[in-house]
Amino acid sequence: MKDRITLIAYLLGWWIVRTLPEKTAYSLFYSIGELTHRRNGKSIQRLRSNLHQVKPELNEIELETLVAQSMSSYMRYWCDTFRIQNWSTERIRKTVTTTNENFLLDPMNDCRGVVVALPHSGNWDHAGAYFCSLGIPLVTVAERLKPEALFQKFLRHRESMGFEVLSLDSRSFITLVKRAKEKRLIALVADRDLSQSGIDVNFFGSNARMPAGPALLAVKTGIPLVVAHVSYTQTGIHIDFHEVQVPTQGSETERIEETVQIIAELFSVGISQHPEDWHMLQRIWVDARNESSEGSN
Repeated sequence: MKDRITLIAYLLGWWIVRTLPEKTAYSLFYSIGELTHRRNGKSIQRLRSNLHQVKPELNEIELETLVAQSMSSYMRYWCDTFRIQNWSTERIRKTVTTTNENFLLDPMNDCRGVVVALPHSGNWDHAGAYFCSLGIPLVTVAERLKPEALFQKFLRHRESMGFEVLSLDSRSFITLVKRAKEKRLIALVADRDLSQSGIDVNFFGSNARMPAGPALLAVKTGIPLVVAHVSYTQTGIHIDFHEVQVPTQGSETERIEETVQIIAELFSVGISQHPEDWHMLQRIWVDARNESSEGSN
């Protein structure tokens, strides 16, 4: 029954947001963000803790302002996500600006394929839709949501924009290796993985755990690895690309671990510049220092 209620709520909300006038839809979502912030539930407390780790120099008022800005950005993400199917190809292209786009386009034009690692920043669906609009075949992986019907709804949503979406399971990596050999663009959100397979990294001065997937693909297949950071602009999004020099010395395990650390450091650059657009409302740091600071909020 709970799953059915969740599904109905999502589908009803999705329909309402797509049919409302644009200004009204965004105003509604911003109001929801403000209400959520004021209630100060566990997700907001976690967001505050995470942002404190990123910006420890902020005083209490400055930090709370940043939390409010982050919730507004997060609500913009959800409103964008629900409405993007209404956008024309022209609108998608006009609302995207980039820096160092050649790090992605050059190898794709040379038919080499690329694996892109992204943090939970800005709107990665918007970024993916942009590259699909350029005729670039994009593959990504998604964790299965409950209920299953909701997962299928998001699956069809992304497929309608040109994505190939693989379910996160034991077979997905094998398929990704195949897609790498087929010279596809593989985009993986990669700033959080608390499973046993995650790689420990130093991230903003504390121990975090991130997935090995992008590094593992780059090391095993030799395709170029790029980090992309998506941030919001007044009219859309900006994507900043950084080329990753994958280490060539050491064992495969050492190369993968070193590459994940490089990815973490590049993530920190973009997040430091646009902390309000980092939508991390879940636990990411695993060391005692972060846990103790979270408890003080």
